[in-house]
Amino acid sequence: MSAYAAARKAITTSPIVSTAIYVGLLAALLFIIVTSTVDVLDQRSQVASASAMLEQLEGRRPAAAHGASSDVTIPSGSAYLEGATVTIAGATLLQRVAGAVVKFGGNVLSTQLDLQGAPSRTGFLSMIASCEIEQPQLQQLLYDLEAGMPFLFIDQLEVQTPLTASGSGSGKLRILLAVSGQWRGAK
Repeated sequence: MSAYAAARKAITTSPIVSTAIYVGLLAALLFIIVTSTVDVLDQRSQVASASAMLEQLEGRRPAAAHGASSDVTIPSGSAYLEGATVTIAGATLLQRVAGAVVKFGGNVLSTQLDLQGAPSRTGFLSMIASCEIEQPQLQQLLYDLEAGMPFLFIDQLEVQTPLTASGSGSGKLRILLAVSGQWRGAK
């Protein structure tokens, strides 16, 4: 008698063995169904979180700081420097940077506008500003310039500590700030 025939005889003649095999197969199928369902739900949640991140990166909706907070503001205005000529667009860039420095209690010492730009940066206007600002306001200034409209890019930042360092931190920092923005040209 072969092993197959002996197993068949044991299954067909003994109800306990056949019931045990039936319950084992049923438990295995149930386990497969449950794990498959859990995997599908997990993949669905991963797709939903990836879609939410994609929407945020594409700018369809801003990220909420703490859940459903509504204090997130979206800057208004054009993303490009406005102006009918390159000179007017350069003046807009100077005005935007100087206004931001003054807004945070700083002083603009000098500015220099580069209308030509590097050949690799065609369409961009650049400027260099020498300013004085308190240390706590420096981060706010940089954030305001890069997060506001028009889109501006900090190309270079050099910070010099005050010469009268008495330990109290009351002196203003001297900063050299290179900023650029894109101009679409005359409309």
